[in-house]
Amino acid sequence: MITETSPDSIKSLIPGLAAHPSVTLFETATDLHALPRLSEKLGINLWVKRDDGLPLGMGGNKVRQLEYYLGPAQEQGADTVLITGAIQSNFVRLCAAAARKLGWHPVVQLEHRVPNDDPLYNTSGNVLLNQMFGAEIHHFAEGEDEAAADANLDRLADIHRQQGRNPYVIHLGIDHPPFGGLGYARAAAETFAQCDAAGLTPDHIAVPSGSGLTHGGFLSGCRALGWTPEIHGICVRRDAQQQTARIIRRTGEIDTLLSLSQITAPQDIHISDTVLPPGYGQMNPMVAEALQMAAHTEGLLLDPVYSGRAFAGLIDLIRTGVIARGETVIFLHTGGLPALFGYQNSLEFEPG
Repeated sequence: MITETSPDSIKSLIPGLAAHPSVTLFETATDLHALPRLSEKLGINLWVKRDDGLPLGMGGNKVRQLEYYLGPAQEQGADTVLITGAIQSNFVRLCAAAARKLGWHPVVQLEHRVPNDDPLYNTSGNVLLNQMFGAEIHHFAEGEDEAAADANLDRLADIHRQQGRNPYVIHLGIDHPPFGGLGYARAAAETFAQCDAAGLTPDHIAVPSGSGLTHGGFLSGCRALGWTPEIHGICVRRDAQQQTARIIRRTGEIDTLLSLSQITAPQDIHISDTVLPPGYGQMNPMVAEALQMAAHTEGLLLDPVYSGRAFAGLIDLIRTGVIARGETVIFLHTGGLPALFGYQNSLEFEPG
């Protein structure tokens, strides 16, 4: 197991990070460790970066993104934070947790993106945790319209402003700056430092690709460091054509935020959508296989929406020869484990 415990030394690897305010939601690097049994099963040298272990609200990649979204909020004296996401959104759940950690009032908007009427999906998992954090919960029916969801957050913020609060809105639509991507540029530096300390040279790194902030931020961070493993984004919401355009845009914006001159080239962007059907947040046999394989082989838990789908995509890249036998691969585990409980009735596992 490899760790790096100096956040300041990590940030200094990408000087452009210093220009952006951030809050501190965790103190030390997440673990990077080998998965020997899965390595043997899949015919590669597989490692996992454990961002599911980030120590806030049951963990997950959004903790890193929130550090850079909530930095400006803190500078502006915010006492209320608003965010939008799917019913089982990890971002929403972790934003509510971060708000409570900072002493703020969380307002969350749950979008009906996934056609799922199961009572467990709509009441357990991340929904239960939002309630435990005491979040003010609103629902939004137009779940596939990012701009409309953000606009409704602005309307809710106006109501809180009229009540004397100082709200800050985290807009997640494509037309707003991707500050959260800075957290994953920093994560790339952290992973690079861990690999360097261990003499580990990954050929490939696999990440989920949804909003583009984790994928785009990690890719921009790698290229800022001059680090050149192939970064594979596994589609979790949009098809490869749409997602490629999104990542091209997001990496360019993150490069600019880091005061870099468009160092991320289009040929750096590798997108796979083979495990996406039937769509966002919906199960398929490949995702089910990935969840069971990880659990049975390494005791590693993945979620059905992001990490499980990303691992299914990684398995497909190996089976189709995009990743060759014997190559070294890092899988970025982005968490999302509370959602497992919301999908309980959709999961069927064989005894092993």
